[in-house]
Amino acid sequence: MRVLIINSSDTVGGAAVAANRLMEALNANGVKTHMLVREKSGNQLTVSALKPAWRQQWNFLWERFVIWVAMKLCRKRIFEADIANAGTDITHLKEFQDADIIHLHWINQGMLSLHDIRKILDSGKRVFWTMHDLWPATAVCHYARGCEQFHTGCDKCPLMPGSSLPRRVFKKKQQMLSGKKVTFVCCSEWLKGEAEKSALLKGQNIVSIPNPIDTRTFRPHDKQLCRLQLGLPADANIILFVSQRVTDPRKGMEYFVEAVNMLGEHKDEKRAGQEGRKTIVAILGGHAEEVAEKLTLPAAPLGYISEPLRIAAVYSAADVFVLPSMEDNLPNTIMEAMACGVPAVGFNVGGIPEMIEHRQNGYVAESGNAADLAAGISFVLGHPDADSLHKACLHKVNRCYSQQAVVKKFLELQASR
Repeated sequence: MRVLIINSSDTVGGAAVAANRLMEALNANGVKTHMLVREKSGNQLTVSALKPAWRQQWNFLWERFVIWVAMKLCRKRIFEADIANAGTDITHLKEFQDADIIHLHWINQGMLSLHDIRKILDSGKRVFWTMHDLWPATAVCHYARGCEQFHTGCDKCPLMPGSSLPRRVFKKKQQMLSGKKVTFVCCSEWLKGEAEKSALLKGQNIVSIPNPIDTRTFRPHDKQLCRLQLGLPADANIILFVSQRVTDPRKGMEYFVEAVNMLGEHKDEKRAGQEGRKTIVAILGGHAEEVAEKLTLPAAPLGYISEPLRIAAVYSAADVFVLPSMEDNLPNTIMEAMACGVPAVGFNVGGIPEMIEHRQNGYVAESGNAADLAAGISFVLGHPDADSLHKACLHKVNRCYSQQAVVKKFLELQASR
């Protein structure tokens, strides 16, 4: 059995990380798996890139231009939508022709057009499509933000008010899927529930299988050694926030800042953790300095790190990981933190409460409630049995998200008809 995974990138973004991990897990378990990407930045031999590069850039720019016009020349939310009006036909490539199963992942921003996807479906090969967000189930958006238009037909899109483009894209997606069977793989039960409401996916097979994580890399490392390597204090409570772009509004940074500043207001630091210990905030990701300036507690902006072992060291150095996303599927960052034995605190949205078992391996706060988020941070930092939280995190990851656990589900899915 040969599998071809298709994703826009091999390393950039959460979907790329998840797709890459799945490729490695399948290969490690005897399933010959290759990845095809629009842009390759890594050096893996099992990853190929589309050519020529100028054509990929043109596809990207043309799609952005059409979206920009539909948004009435507003750039603020231009990357919240994709319309797949331009792409590359991959069905003639050797990688495609050699594959028995085509496994689509995040194929946006000029990689595949709707017409290209239809050609894939017409090939007769079995197709899986892992949904890293809602885009395969909506007209143009990746997250619905409470909008229910995709339940019927995306007639009135909040992203493009007054534009007929979303409705036209919705109809093109219907035509693309007409008469074809695709197995849609959702990374969380929450996303599966949302996908099942979509008028686009009626009659399609929709299952839930989480992303895998390599527990050989993301595992507990010596906390004091990691702090020494990163220049972090050995005797402080460390609150960690991680995001590719920490200023992304969807990641809830405003609530993080408010919650941390609530902790900082309590001079005795009882709410911020163990009495008498200093508390600092470590921030990993692009634009970390912008967030650090808004905090009343001392902050350590770590910038952007791409090397997995070093990222694992950052998690291992922390006492609690916080991700107050307002919309999210199954965040890799929460999974990575827990795999390193670090309890997580997040809002009750998306797939987050499936990962964090409230007061067992972390804390699930009321969505949009900064005070409850602060209470969750205090719960973890002041927990009388930190070792029990640590062990609960590792148990959850090994049971649900390890390569062995996830690959077993995919092998079962591949064997089914």
